[in-house]
Amino acid sequence: MAQNLNLEIIGSNDKETEIIKNLNYNKTHIDYKSVLNEIDSLQNRVTKSGYIENSIFALTKLNDSTHLSKIHLGNKYEVIHIYFEKNQITSQSIKLITDNIFDSFFVIPFEEVENTLSFLNKDIANQGFPFTKLKLSDIKINDENIISARLIINNGESKRGLDKIIVKGYEKFPKSYLKRFLKIKPSKTFNIDAIKNKVNSLNNLRFANQIKPPEVLFTKDSTQLYLYIEKANSNTFDGYLGFSTNENTNKLEFNGYLDLQLNNNFNYGESLKLLYKANELEQKKFEININLPYILGSPIGTELELNIFKQDSTFNTVNQKAKLFYQLNAKTRVFIGLDAIESNNLLENTNTTQINDYNANFYTIKYDFENRKTDNTTFPVKSLLKVELGFGSRQFNNTNEKQTRIVSELHHIFNLNQNNSIFLRLNGALLNSKNHLENELFRFGGINSIRGFQENSLLATQYGVLNTEYRYRLSNSIYAHTIIDFATLNNKIDNIKENLYSFGVGFGVTTKAGLLKFNYANGKSENQQFKLNNSKIHLSLTSVF
Repeated sequence: MAQNLNLEIIGSNDKETEIIKNLNYNKTHIDYKSVLNEIDSLQNRVTKSGYIENSIFALTKLNDSTHLSKIHLGNKYEVIHIYFEKNQITSQSIKLITDNIFDSFFVIPFEEVENTLSFLNKDIANQGFPFTKLKLSDIKINDENIISARLIINNGESKRGLDKIIVKGYEKFPKSYLKRFLKIKPSKTFNIDAIKNKVNSLNNLRFANQIKPPEVLFTKDSTQLYLYIEKANSNTFDGYLGFSTNENTNKLEFNGYLDLQLNNNFNYGESLKLLYKANELEQKKFEININLPYILGSPIGTELELNIFKQDSTFNTVNQKAKLFYQLNAKTRVFIGLDAIESNNLLENTNTTQINDYNANFYTIKYDFENRKTDNTTFPVKSLLKVELGFGSRQFNNTNEKQTRIVSELHHIFNLNQNNSIFLRLNGALLNSKNHLENELFRFGGINSIRGFQENSLLATQYGVLNTEYRYRLSNSIYAHTIIDFATLNNKIDNIKENLYSFGVGFGVTTKAGLLKFNYANGKSENQQFKLNNSKIHLSLTSVF
């Protein structure tokens, strides 16, 4: 069996020996070649740390298993003055690494020389010179015992721009998204780091994924960028079935909804949403929403929406919305728009009701932030923030009254580890007006609001809902969660202010048909006792195709 060799390295004095010892070199080796390599490696390390005048004495064999090497470190140079040509590198680039910059040279710690050259080489390459080479020459020590060197830059060729972009895999990827969403354009200065960062923005698109990192083909007179993208299934079908016991008849009642979203079916990046909802309170809602980004290749998109709501034979409301939006970055959009609302009272006797015919118009501004995670298909949206402000007026009975409306939603998933997470969602709305009508109030409650209450059974001029879930992943396809919801409600018409609570459990199962979710929750107001017959069970299925 071969015997290991021991290596001991000392300095020319006790101080140098202590410095060498602190470098933690490898003392045990399998053969003599490994010993020599370790000595070379150590000498390289002490040189880079500023001992440029070091020298190695002969390697001495003390016995069959131990070798001794002696290194004279000499003086340590803490800093280096590097001289440069102004026509080769800008002071802005140098300021990224040091504040000690002068007219013709800059000063850095000597041990940062290698990192500095690597950084400057990358910075110059990202300015359109990908084949740049840097080195230090004329290294010398002046009379003041200061080490200096000259920076030599060889760009190799003229500045390169991006000549062509080629998409592989999803050849019909919308060109407007290359230019506006990814912000990658031909003729721009070639910068591979910026391109990689921009392509990562695909993670926030519903309809496309990056297959592998981008690649570049350099020829003598052109630079071609290859993007590897695949089209993702992004259409969704979402529906649920709810049932509960009618408190008056003690009969089982059913309710549900259908939510269909069609995304990018025409390879334009467009989306179409259809929503139909009906519940046991004889409420019916129909909504259609069309989102068209980057109209005619411009940075501006448009969103159109029609919303029809009917409450049994009491009233119906039609809300038409038109917005223009601008995509600030991959996660953020800002909107401006106009809402036109018309509501009609369907009752014959209106003397004892707060329901009236009215028309309202609002000028709106909206902020929309969404952070998606492609590696989590069960919960693809990690963070979301939507805030919309509306300023306008309402007309009824020949009166014109100014109103302000605020609607907001915020949610975030806190991942504790691979299997445990906490989900928080906060949403609310406010209608500020001198007088209120019942048919303009916000309606909330149910599976997408405070659970444990009938769908849209709660009416408010102002409300806020906090949903919380502790989620535990049982497997890649099954998770369970708690339900703890809280809401505050203010209804100025009925002079009601109250807090609402909901507690329950739920689970989700990923099946071939989609994500099946089950929720069981019991809701109560602060002055009520918990009753089992007030519990609500909600089933929903979300399919992606």
